[in-house]
Amino acid sequence: MSVVPRNVIVMTPSVSTAQAQLGSRFDAISALDRSLARGFAQRAEMIDEARRFSEATAANAPRNTSARWDPAEIARREFSSELACTLHIPEPTAVSLIAESQALADDLPATRAALEAGEISYRHAQVLIGQAWSVPTEALAAFEEALLPAARTLTAAKLKHKARVLRERLHPESITARREKSFRDRTSWVQAEPDGMATLSVTTSADIVHSIFSRANDFARGLQGPGETRTLTQVRTDVISDLLVDGVTPSGVGKGVRATVQITVPVMTLLGHSEEPGYLEGYGPIDPDTARDLASRASSFTRILVHPETGVVLSVGRTRYKVTKEMRRFLRLRDETCRFAGCNQPARTADLDHTHEWQDGGRTAHDNLAHLCPGCHALKSETGWTVKQEPGGILTWHSPTGREFVTEPSTPIAPPGSAAPRTSRPDRPPLPDDAPF
Repeated sequence: MSVVPRNVIVMTPSVSTAQAQLGSRFDAISALDRSLARGFAQRAEMIDEARRFSEATAANAPRNTSARWDPAEIARREFSSELACTLHIPEPTAVSLIAESQALADDLPATRAALEAGEISYRHAQVLIGQAWSVPTEALAAFEEALLPAARTLTAAKLKHKARVLRERLHPESITARREKSFRDRTSWVQAEPDGMATLSVTTSADIVHSIFSRANDFARGLQGPGETRTLTQVRTDVISDLLVDGVTPSGVGKGVRATVQITVPVMTLLGHSEEPGYLEGYGPIDPDTARDLASRASSFTRILVHPETGVVLSVGRTRYKVTKEMRRFLRLRDETCRFAGCNQPARTADLDHTHEWQDGGRTAHDNLAHLCPGCHALKSETGWTVKQEPGGILTWHSPTGREFVTEPSTPIAPPGSAAPRTSRPDRPPLPDDAPF
């Protein structure tokens, strides 16, 4: 062991008063971050305790006599759906949060302790949980012990890479077998972005993703030349877009096929006398030029009468309260998404549900119909959730624990001759913050 002689003075770099004051601010930020980590640990503990309570009392909970689900399934869905509504998150996110909380309690106690001590962030804990889920039980302790020191110093991205490498060494199952299981979970989704943009994400096998990117990149490089003003990234993005919209698959599927989108364009914008934005279903406001371009290529139009002052939709050409194509279009425009609290599944793939059940005397009318995706439709039928529809298409949901959650339609609609529905922004229809996917 080396010893510093007593006559040697160790000098520290000179730090100005201003830099010292800035440093104290960084220390305060770090302290707050540790406090947030402790809060996440406490939330995980409370969620898991509530889950265990829900499971323990499931057999004694009131049950619909016509329910097809068993008590355990009812308790699971009631718990995840009410947690989602409570935290204002989608139910799949709540399901993941429940699983993460259980993993911290049962499988990764040292990770939970590090989170409680503020030594790691919740993002780092999520990395460890995500990589540990496929690690055999007997190898979990070694996996956690090997990674926790790195979790205290590495970024989440670098920790994920290190964890993935370690998992390969500890996992007894071949990567080929695990890849086959993971491939069944391939998915794609859309996320709305600001200023008329959106992001398309595709998760599938690594070889397919790299093949897609390489092919698009090769096409893009071939299109670049002296007169090309677009960057390689812009050209590559345009190539992918063109192939997906107009391309042809090896089997010939897709040739000449175009997706159907529903847009709302103010007539004065359509005529070029106004620059008021259009409205794209599932996204929100789009710029006038794009709205006019889409309208110019539309195969047909639906007449929509809009109040000139309030912007409230008054009619979509409907003449009767029967679930005809016109009524379905009316309700799809009104709802836009599944109407259960927190669900963003698109209305175009949802069921039209009678709020007051048909067999119990409910009418097939605009004020007794709302879109529910198949999962939320089953939740309403099988569990203790109840719902009442109020004027203007507003749904008031009551959870099995008696708590109230309200959802409003994406577009306030009033049938011809009726008053405009209640809305928090009467000057124009409210627009969704996120794409309903």
